[in-house]
Amino acid sequence: MSGLRLALTALLALITACTPHSTASTEVGVRVAKVGLWEPKGVVNEPYLRGSTYFFPPIINDWFVYDVALQNLEMTRESTGARRGDDSLQFKTVDGNDISVNVTVAWNIDMAKVPYLVQFIGPDTQAVEERLVRPVSRTIVRDVLNELASEQYYDANVRFQKAEEAARLLNYYLNAEGVVVMQVLLGEHKFNDRYEQIIRDKKVAEQDAARLRSETEAAREQMRRELEVAKGEVGRSIEEARGEAEKRQINADAIYFSRQRQAEAIVSERRAKAQGIKEQARALAGSGGRSMVKLEVARALQGKKLLFVPTSGMDLRTTDMNQLLQTYGVMQAKGVQVPTK
Repeated sequence: MSGLRLALTALLALITACTPHSTASTEVGVRVAKVGLWEPKGVVNEPYLRGSTYFFPPIINDWFVYDVALQNLEMTRESTGARRGDDSLQFKTVDGNDISVNVTVAWNIDMAKVPYLVQFIGPDTQAVEERLVRPVSRTIVRDVLNELASEQYYDANVRFQKAEEAARLLNYYLNAEGVVVMQVLLGEHKFNDRYEQIIRDKKVAEQDAARLRSETEAAREQMRRELEVAKGEVGRSIEEARGEAEKRQINADAIYFSRQRQAEAIVSERRAKAQGIKEQARALAGSGGRSMVKLEVARALQGKKLLFVPTSGMDLRTTDMNQLLQTYGVMQAKGVQVPTK
């Protein structure tokens, strides 16, 4: 009897002995009471906080630890971790093309929900990822991307919007399960080989067309610039010709005005001179004129030796000397050469 008592005592001591259970700085713990001696049997709803150590008997309790730091679920074409081969997400566009894309889902565990995760999902963070986050993420992201056409996937803004939409839907389904999705990242994508070649050919054609448009526009701009230069040169030439014409017109007007004044002066001078001669002739036509002629004849004959030779039968005895001298003076005044011998 005493041996049985000792055995029970040893068993009770073993059961009630407390051992330390710790959590790291990014971990929380969950305790499950396996035997309801002084507390209800089952999961303890209050999680054990990060960076702490707790003491409780190991045999009658189970202990689970979850990393609540940010986790990255990577589904890529390249082999990562324990997965081998192509793990990228494959989907079909609305126009029937197959695309594979690398997807990264950034997520973490809601610390308040770890008791729920122990009961319904898995015993640790890795189990939560494999049993919950991965299958739901692949389904939701694929459904969202299936709404795209092939051309739309080349638009970075469209891809970003679809990634945001996928993150919202994942939170809608996973938040109640204790998972919070922070972000969905869509990485490198790949079409099937045939469509890839078609896309490349199309891109090359578009680039060639864009280059030709650019060259055409550049040539058009060059022609426009040259036309403007030519217009400027023509305009300058016209202005220079107009200026030269105006200058010549001014010079011609000046010369015309000068010559007109000179002609008017000459006409006036000649008119005055003619008037003077006319007046002189009028004066000479009278008696005073005859006296002036005689005076001029006298002045012309002054100091000269005169020898009168009878000619043509002139008779000096009957010659009127006064009339002779008058005739001589008139001829001299008119510039007629009169013989003196």
